[in-house]
Amino acid sequence: MSYEVDFLPVGNGEKSGDAIAVRFGDLLSGDRSKQFVMVIDGGTKESGEKLVNHIETYYKTTHVDLVVNTHPDGDHASGLSVVLEELTVDQLWMHLPWEHSQDIHHMFHDGRITPGSLSERMRAALQNAKDLEAIAKRKGIPIVEPFAGEGGTALGCTVRVLGPDMEYYQSLLPDFRSTPEKRQAASFAEMMMKAAFNAAGGVATMAQRVMESFGIETLEDPEDDATSAENNSSAIICLQIGDKQLLFTGDAGVPALERANDWATWNGIVLSNCNFHQVPHHGSRRNIGPSILDRILGPKRHTDAPDKVAFVSASKDAPKHPSRRVTNAYRRRGAKVITTEGTAIWHSSGDVPVRSNYSAAPVVPFYSEVEED
Repeated sequence: MSYEVDFLPVGNGEKSGDAIAVRFGDLLSGDRSKQFVMVIDGGTKESGEKLVNHIETYYKTTHVDLVVNTHPDGDHASGLSVVLEELTVDQLWMHLPWEHSQDIHHMFHDGRITPGSLSERMRAALQNAKDLEAIAKRKGIPIVEPFAGEGGTALGCTVRVLGPDMEYYQSLLPDFRSTPEKRQAASFAEMMMKAAFNAAGGVATMAQRVMESFGIETLEDPEDDATSAENNSSAIICLQIGDKQLLFTGDAGVPALERANDWATWNGIVLSNCNFHQVPHHGSRRNIGPSILDRILGPKRHTDAPDKVAFVSASKDAPKHPSRRVTNAYRRRGAKVITTEGTAIWHSSGDVPVRSNYSAAPVVPFYSEVEED
């Protein structure tokens, strides 16, 4: 069984995003019935157009079996509207926050909030997700909410959602930016960042560096509220293709990854056996820490001999993504790290069509100096 995964570049500078295409099956025969094509997030409208062109050019098809929108942020959802419009799609996996208003409206202090008013408010605020739903309904594309346990088997391979579970997802919804009573209090991490910014006279300064070695790790577990509710709502997906396991994490943070790992463990899935990892949220230190990495990658090793691969979707000239502390942490646990940074990345296994215009992507080095803040 062969597969290929493509990470297309999204954004510039501070703005990163995800646009991922996956194909598995008999990739040399040219028989579309023996292949499965899926898209995981679409980035911006521009990257959505590039995804369509990429699938037509390299996958030789205009049909996608499964489209997944991990969460409603525009840097993941916007480009999928292009994919739905320009290609034929069998199924769309996306969360529909407004469909949960009946279950969560009682969580708000304002007694005037009804399930109907909450639903409409969320639809209006989450325009990119609303657009995807509208296109899918117009084109007759079935929508499935990707909660833990959702998935199935295709061509002998398994596509399985590990998280979020519905209970956790609904607990996150009151903290979405689109809900009436979004938390006004800044997190401790946000307050510290703002204080540091003000202390510098309101001008960002070049981050200082601290030393690391293969045996010395300075990455710390982030605060529980370091990741937004929207990001923690990301669908976390595991693909089992032959003897390979691939883990896609969207923008999930530590709480979401911990619950997904728990669900996986209870169901006999060992994430540390995954050969392929997507580094969450463009390699941000606010989404990953050593404790969860020990669980999903495995413990730190004594030597730098990677037997896994981890991919980062980071924009060109991104000032903070990926964090050197994060990429070093992956290296310590046996994963070489590759990042987009303005260039498409192609990863494959087994017998796949040759692409003469692609060359080996550079591996992120192990850094002896990492950012201090």
